[in-house]
Amino acid sequence: MPARIAIKICCIQSPDEAAAAAEAGADAIGLVAAMPSGPGVIDDRRIAAIAASAPAGLQRFLLTARTTAVAIADHVRNCGVDTVQMVDRVPVSELERLRELLPRTALVQVIHVRGEVAMAEAERTAPLVDALLLDSGSPEADRKVLGGTGLTHDWDLSRRIVTESPVPAWLAGGLNPGNVAKAIDHVRPHGVDLCSGVRHNGLLDEALLAAFCRTVRNV
Repeated sequence: MPARIAIKICCIQSPDEAAAAAEAGADAIGLVAAMPSGPGVIDDRRIAAIAASAPAGLQRFLLTARTTAVAIADHVRNCGVDTVQMVDRVPVSELERLRELLPRTALVQVIHVRGEVAMAEAERTAPLVDALLLDSGSPEADRKVLGGTGLTHDWDLSRRIVTESPVPAWLAGGLNPGNVAKAIDHVRPHGVDLCSGVRHNGLLDEALLAAFCRTVRNV
């Protein structure tokens, strides 16, 4: 487990929320583009505005559901972010091409932890990206669920992925101030990521945000 667990606050809706996340101690924010389902979606123009005004040092993740290298690269350039989080499965050949197109952008591939298939996906993908992000979702559903479920998954399986991965792995899925210490102790991730666990009626709750960050820093 790293000496300092990174914190990412996802579903950021405005420059004020980005600033609040940074002030509370977050290392990164997530900006959710068009998705087949899930919370926090904002249009690309607002993503670009938040990314441009984010406090210095705050890593800016674009969550994209696009799956081809050209489409993902265009999305990143239009939004002006430094990191792209691919929430759907991206073929190996497209990841290889994406690295060529975006040599200075951090590539993060989401692995939806839903059984042993996740182990194979992580093993295949990790050598081609800068980090993995372990989340709860159902990419095979008729209407894909690509995160933002507010549900935990099998932390035993996530720990196996973290242990075997050659790149850092973030943990997401149903985290909140009450369970994040246990999650970190069990999974030993590089960082933790959440959306609904620090929100009330869809709005960022600064008390929950502060409690979450304080708990992570005290682990």
